[in-house]
Amino acid sequence: MGGSIREFFEREGEAAFRDLEEVVIDELTQGDSCVLSTGGGAVLRPANRQHLHARTTTVYLHSAPEEVFRRLRHDQNRPLLQVADPLARLKELYAARDLLYRETAHLVIETGRPSVASLVSAIMLELKLEAWEPPRP
Repeated sequence: MGGSIREFFEREGEAAFRDLEEVVIDELTQGDSCVLSTGGGAVLRPANRQHLHARTTTVYLHSAPEEVFRRLRHDQNRPLLQVADPLARLKELYAARDLLYRETAHLVIETGRPSVASLVSAIMLELKLEAWEPPRP
């Protein structure tokens, strides 16, 4: 297969990408503990939401569309943002996905503009406050 996500989208289409993504999420959420960073559209499939919520501890790193735009405005590798108005597209995606992210997540962390280390610390603190234990298969 090989290539970038953008190339896969161009070659196979979004539906084929989402099919493959669903298989991979199903497989990975049945295995050993790991950190799995999904793409933003992973929550579109009910099976993905169910597997992620039931088999993992899912953290939604919440960002406003404007913040995402600030971070990604020069990124040419995100196929869904290769449009005339990427901010408007981000707002559409947010409107369609935010509730799905919240349905799937066990924790919601506001990202704002902290460093990666600060975000990791916030996640670890929340997990400790929740007396988190990994899901059992």
